Amino acid sequence: MDFQAEALDKVIKNAIEVVESSKYQIFEILESARDELLSLKQELQFVMKETETTLNRVDQLEINYRRSRIRLTEVSRDFVRYKEEDIKQAYEKATQLQLDLMIYREKEMYLKARRDELQKRSRSVENSVARAESVGSQMGVVMEYLTGEIGQVNKIIKTAKNRQFIGLKIILAQEEERKRIAREIHDGPAQLLANLVLRTEIVERMIAKQDFNMVQAEIVDLKGQVRASLEEMRKVIFNLRPMALDDLGLIPTLRKFVHDFEERTRIRSLFETRGKEQRFSSAMEAAIYRLVQEAITNAFKHAAPTYVLVEMTFQAQMVKIVIQDNGCGFKIALIEEKRNEHFGLIGMRERVELLEGRMEISSELEQGTKIVIHIPTNVDKRKE
Repeated sequence: MDFQAEALDKVIKNAIEVVESSKYQIFEILESARDELLSLKQELQFVMKETETTLNRVDQLEINYRRSRIRLTEVSRDFVRYKEEDIKQAYEKATQLQLDLMIYREKEMYLKARRDELQKRSRSVENSVARAESVGSQMGVVMEYLTGEIGQVNKIIKTAKNRQFIGLKIILAQEEERKRIAREIHDGPAQLLANLVLRTEIVERMIAKQDFNMVQAEIVDLKGQVRASLEEMRKVIFNLRPMALDDLGLIPTLRKFVHDFEERTRIRSLFETRGKEQRFSSAMEAAIYRLVQEAITNAFKHAAPTYVLVEMTFQAQMVKIVIQDNGCGFKIALIEEKRNEHFGLIGMRERVELLEGRMEISSELEQGTKIVIHIPTNVDKRKE
């Protein structure tokens, strides 16, 4: 298909204006969210300190109140040693301590509720900041491509060899963004959750000394929830960017993914390789990993299989990937008829085409599904 440079240049300029305008709007949203997050964190820090002070005050009042009750009982029984004035003073002191204790307990409940609310709002705003940063970064990538020389854009569009290179650059940009988000989550929310576990352990020991069984049980449950959240966060970090992909390579990472999938779902899973294993570029390995991950996830969500096979065959200038399951299967014709309901497979096919590969799907109802992907592996030579 022929492209006229002037028309294409006009389209790109309009797109650049829209992207530039959207970029500034996203920047304003991001700055507003950062200011709100800073305010929330400052208020949360104050509430945390106030809560700790109140807890200490409640503990002391509990001790003083118990002592005053003992004192009241003592003076009330011994009319020889103590006068009516002593009894009155003991009673008033016990009453005042009881009132103070009730007030501080109410304050403690309010502070805890406010703390939980602030933590929830902080997490929500942090997610908004992360999303805004991600969109802003993606806008930057789009701007980089759109502001390129129009003649070069025409050459890239017309040249099939360069098309794969464009696809790999896009994938590489996405993977770099995943790395950044993974680092931010690890250094931010994950560290905060770890700190919360430590604080709950301290509070647990403090309250345990006073034998508040119900409160202690509640704190123990809270600690378990926080630890579970921390574990989930670590899983998110791994899914964003498996570190083994950079350190060990594609095959060990896929083997671990399939093994973990079997452990998590109890679905029998097998990973096999054929031919001489090769290392590819970081972008290529990331693309293949995401394709296998998407295929297995789709099978788990929609096919209810009891067996999944992943097979990779290394050839001279091609890698063949087979993902097969014995699930419920589907009619191939329905994919094109209902594209919106099968965006997972459609998205996989588009990503394979970006890599100049091809994807074949064979499936029948109650006979499972087989996906075969062929991807050329000489992209690095073309890049040079």
